Amino acid sequence: MSTIVPFQALRPDPQFAGQVASKPYDVLSSHEAREEAADNPYSFLHITKSEIDLPLNIDTHSQEVYDKAKENLQSFIEKGILLEENTPCYYIYQLVMNGRSQTGLVCGSSVDDYEKNIVKKHELTRPDKEADRIHHMQTIRAQTGNVFLAYNSVSAIDDVIESWKRDQLPVYAFKADDGIGHTIWIVNDEGTVKTITALFANEVPFTYIADGHHRAASAAKVRKALGAGASAAADYFLTTLFPSDQLQIMDYNRLVHDLNGHSVEDLIDLLQKDFFVGKVDKAVQPQQLHEFGLYIDGGWYKLVAKDGSFSTDEIGILDVTILQKNILDKLLGIKDPRTDKRIDFVGGIRGLQELERRVDSGEMKAAFSLYPVSIQQLFDIADSGQVMPPKSTWFEPKLRDGLLTHLI
Repeated sequence: MSTIVPFQALRPDPQFAGQVASKPYDVLSSHEAREEAADNPYSFLHITKSEIDLPLNIDTHSQEVYDKAKENLQSFIEKGILLEENTPCYYIYQLVMNGRSQTGLVCGSSVDDYEKNIVKKHELTRPDKEADRIHHMQTIRAQTGNVFLAYNSVSAIDDVIESWKRDQLPVYAFKADDGIGHTIWIVNDEGTVKTITALFANEVPFTYIADGHHRAASAAKVRKALGAGASAAADYFLTTLFPSDQLQIMDYNRLVHDLNGHSVEDLIDLLQKDFFVGKVDKAVQPQQLHEFGLYIDGGWYKLVAKDGSFSTDEIGILDVTILQKNILDKLLGIKDPRTDKRIDFVGGIRGLQELERRVDSGEMKAAFSLYPVSIQQLFDIADSGQVMPPKSTWFEPKLRDGLLTHLI
């Protein structure tokens, strides 16, 4: 069963909350982060993407960057921008995007649960991204990135959370510049805290990583690295738990730098062995499983996987698997998308126009659009002990960094 604990969050003084809250560190490039924080000295990007306060040519993985993050975090605390909670609390976090609402519980989840697979994974991690978060956490002694967990919905948990939302005033409530609403309530009643803890211990056998595999893996490795010097807080990592019936998964699309020596015409011919291929006059947003879009040479193609060209087990039937095996690996020579620098990933929230822009600019040679994985597919794969190809799921809306930080 799931072990969760309340914690003493480091969080903004309410007057600064909207300015502190920043997009997750891993959805912005350094250039985009510099632009976002350019006129905002309170942005949490100064801590999660601290290279923005250093010269343009800085190595983003250098110790100087992590030391700057530590310096900036201490400055935020000294200036009263960030305050530490007096007692351990749970926090309720509601997100509203395009009229659709989802509400999660912010807490510490057990590192032991992660290592025992009570917190279940569905993706492998990339060593370079793990190393970055490990160095960041170790240097600043804080978990700034929230791990997004899902669990099979439990009505009793819903009732407690909805009752608290109805009867209590939020500590933060604002709409971010992207139009997404963020509202947070502090759960500081001892009885309610005990009730929530017991409900997860008794009613939630497993939680599932929806977003944040690197953050979770890094938290476990930091605890191990700290050894006897680890605080009790390092036994837990910062998470927000959402019931499965409130979640939406978006497509997670692919871009490739080159065609592995093939011409465009040759690639289209080769694709026809495993796919029905047709040129179309508009962007392809796949509407069902096994349908793909290909943007190349200024035009879109619709691809439909042929029966018999893929296996039908939990992993083989996924569109991300079909794309990886029958195109990226087989035709383009991209064997390991976790480490191959010839591939990049773009979340569906950025739209198909982002795929077109990056191909038209010459930065990339081709783009592939996919149909999103379902939450049930994610649970089934995690339960079976298998893993999806990396970057298979894109959850939206995203939690904002900086509103709740876990000190270790």
